[in-house]
Amino acid sequence: MSNITNACIPPAALTGSMRDFRVPGGADLLGRTEGFFKWQDLRRQNGLWPFSRATEDGPNTVCWAQDDRGNKARGVNFASQDYLSLSSHSGIKETAKQTIERCGVHSAGSPALVGNTSYSVALERKIADFLQMEEVVLYPTGWAAGFGVIKGLVRSADHVVMDMLSHSCLQEGANAATNNVHLFRHLDNEYCRNILTKIRAKDRDNGILVVTEGLFSMDSDTPDMAALQALCHEFNATLVVDVAHDLGNLGRDGRGHIGVQNMLGKIDIVMGSFSKTFASNGGFVACKSRAVKEYLRFYSAPATFSNALSPVQAATILKAFELVESVEGRVLRLELMTNILALRDQLREAGLDYYGDPSAIVCVKMGTEGVARLVSRRLPELGLVANLVEFPAVPKGAARIRMQVMANHSEKNIADAVRILKTAKAEAELELRGIQQPNQLAEPVAA
Repeated sequence: MSNITNACIPPAALTGSMRDFRVPGGADLLGRTEGFFKWQDLRRQNGLWPFSRATEDGPNTVCWAQDDRGNKARGVNFASQDYLSLSSHSGIKETAKQTIERCGVHSAGSPALVGNTSYSVALERKIADFLQMEEVVLYPTGWAAGFGVIKGLVRSADHVVMDMLSHSCLQEGANAATNNVHLFRHLDNEYCRNILTKIRAKDRDNGILVVTEGLFSMDSDTPDMAALQALCHEFNATLVVDVAHDLGNLGRDGRGHIGVQNMLGKIDIVMGSFSKTFASNGGFVACKSRAVKEYLRFYSAPATFSNALSPVQAATILKAFELVESVEGRVLRLELMTNILALRDQLREAGLDYYGDPSAIVCVKMGTEGVARLVSRRLPELGLVANLVEFPAVPKGAARIRMQVMANHSEKNIADAVRILKTAKAEAELELRGIQQPNQLAEPVAA
């Protein structure tokens, strides 16, 4: 049992969500932020705000982390996105050092204005070849790539048809580009077909961008991409697939679900991020023509008006691709999958359920926000660093602890994590019953 007690936890700290404060009222743009902060700080003061933490020495399998109040804890780390454990790879670190000695640390310009380096030019070619596409545009972050590809291509009269669980960057890009945004049920291609049919019955002149992900990061599932691409051909639409979470770390050759589904070179547009597998910030958009690349370079604002990837970023990503394609990379993917399956098996044996198919993302079901927050509160003391995920990242009432697996996790790391989660959930459920009795939880605090 942990030493944490439920002494004086206000029920309001266990209820409500960020949805309650998403549209604050009032004319004072700054003052109306106070409602959210009051609710957030209530959680913070009761140890129920686990966000904005910082690691001490990088995303190692065991690390020190501190919360935004400065409280430190050491534990096995399932919170970091470093699926092949490349951020601490000796070859990656040596490449970074050599590049800094040669070029310094800054690209000192946008890609349109001499911000490119020989490394970034080579990286564009590497990614295009890796995905069997013609051209690639680099972006400063994966988020910028997702937002930028939609905002760069779609105009106000066009349509975006999107899986309803698509990432924030994709939804924000769609909403910034057009009011004609249509969401289809998650992975439901027939629902998508119905939307496309209705659009084309009224509008045969404007563009349609269909958007999905190769691997959804909260549910760990994947669409039938061949069927979606066929739909796009049928309705004169364009398909974008976000491969941020599976590229490099899934599939025998690291091509992710696009490779597994035999869709290399067959998707209209592929976008992704380097921050999950390739040991760096940054993102990309891969396309099939120089015309599309050049248009995005100058009409996709995050590419045109952001500083280019630094030489050290581009060089380390290139090195990561080299490792991904090597025998060592294949071994790392096997080790990662072994750890993924071991974690899922041990969670099930411990009576804990999770979402989706085997991937580096293992989201453990908690249910209500109250239970999830009380579980998350216990994890640092018990020796586990893992992320609480709740609305708006997932639907309200479907909170979870997101475990992110790395190739370098040991059998002991996995066993310890499962033991801690089982203990924390049992204690949290008992604690919540004590708080709820004899009265039910209070209503969420008002914005």
